[in-house]
Amino acid sequence: MLSLVIFLPVLAAIVLAVMPRITDAAARWSWLVVTLLDLALVVGLWVSYRDPGAGGLAFEEQLPWIPNVGSSYHLGLDGLSLPLVALTSLIFVVCAVFALRDTDRPRSQAALFLFLQTASLGVFAAQDLILFFVFFDLSIVGMYFVIAGWGHGNAARSALKFFLYTFLGSLALLVGFIGLYLGSEAKTFDMVELAQNPPFGDQPVVGGLVLAAVFIGLAIKTPTFPFHTWLPPAHTDAPAIGSVVLASILLKMGTYGFVRIAMPMLPDAWRDWAWLIVVIGVISVLYGALVALAQTDFKRMIAYTSVNHMGYVVLAVGAAGVVSDSAAQAREVAITGAVVQMVSHGLITGALFLLAGVLYDRKGSYDIGSYGGLAAPAPRYAAFFVVAAFASLGLPGFSGFIAEFQIFAGSIGPVPLTAFALPGILITAAMFLRALQRMLMGETRGLSDGFHDLDRREIIAIAPLLLLAVIIGIVPRFLLDVIEPASSVVIELVSR
Repeated sequence: MLSLVIFLPVLAAIVLAVMPRITDAAARWSWLVVTLLDLALVVGLWVSYRDPGAGGLAFEEQLPWIPNVGSSYHLGLDGLSLPLVALTSLIFVVCAVFALRDTDRPRSQAALFLFLQTASLGVFAAQDLILFFVFFDLSIVGMYFVIAGWGHGNAARSALKFFLYTFLGSLALLVGFIGLYLGSEAKTFDMVELAQNPPFGDQPVVGGLVLAAVFIGLAIKTPTFPFHTWLPPAHTDAPAIGSVVLASILLKMGTYGFVRIAMPMLPDAWRDWAWLIVVIGVISVLYGALVALAQTDFKRMIAYTSVNHMGYVVLAVGAAGVVSDSAAQAREVAITGAVVQMVSHGLITGALFLLAGVLYDRKGSYDIGSYGGLAAPAPRYAAFFVVAAFASLGLPGFSGFIAEFQIFAGSIGPVPLTAFALPGILITAAMFLRALQRMLMGETRGLSDGFHDLDRREIIAIAPLLLLAVIIGIVPRFLLDVIEPASSVVIELVSR
């Protein structure tokens, strides 16, 4: 069942690629149907999911693959990966809906995004380091062609910068994975076995070097300060649906790797370097918010908020590595908040990038100062923008508040230093309120003249993301019940 969920999209992509007689309209609708079917399968997995306990996996599949190096085709889900698999399936449905009217090589676009969906799902379901690495690298390749092929502005340059930066990160990650293999007694790449029997327990220097390689590889993909410089140009020049997948899914591969790989497999080194990781998280929160505040380009502003929001996740996982017997429960709350933040950021930032795409589709500009009084000609757009902005700044009643409250509640006790990140929330609020005032309020002027409001297709694409952000903000228990047991396991593993 899990293999079907992962490989169904790429099988459809192959069909689209080898059948040239498929019309553009048929390709677009086929893309939507396949993503909806895949989402239905994931919903079935969610409904039937039962926590396996003790670090076990649900829907587990394992077959021999490269046995002479201890690598297997090993898949499985737990409370860390299932929410991200569900988020991935939803995001690709949203992208397929939003692209229904695209006329620029829709068959190739549909095939490429279906390929990218398989790569993304594979990262979150993989339970073998080599399998994880293969899917991780395929996601980089897929996104490169999305930006270069369907982007605008300096798309070729931005795509190249994205590829070189993130591929360099994947090479560092591969070095770290080889180090984990060489340090393991069983000489295996199996993630479950490496988490249960972590290497380098008596070699802190070597363990620290391996953690550095893994951390840098994941930090570039996240991205966190100071490895973030590829992100703003990639987002600015990518097509709207490319930015959505990049922000909502690909960035989570880095943060997911922290809780799935770095923390449980290198617990001693993680504890040794936890304070530095917290500092990096605090800097990312403040830096991302301050630089976003200075932007005049709407899309670049949203891109820098990703540095800010992913900084909260880095802060939380760093604080969870500061071991204190009296703070074990708080550290579990921090990890739970980090995973909720991944889901929340995917929903809210995905909606914001779609709204940015509407601006470009209508007027060909992201310049905030070129719009004014947009609420009059486009009240539906203004309403969605307001909801997405307040959700992103962490207002109570939205998923961002649940995530950030848990992160700070679980982090400030063990690590009071994390309180220095709190002004990031205020700066983010100032940034969005200023953008709302300049773009929506006052008399209609500039590019707002003749601006067409959201159509039905755009509403259908954006509304589910904001609706889920509200549902999680009001009744989060259905999500927390899945995440919390897995968070407890992570804390037990990193505390050994």
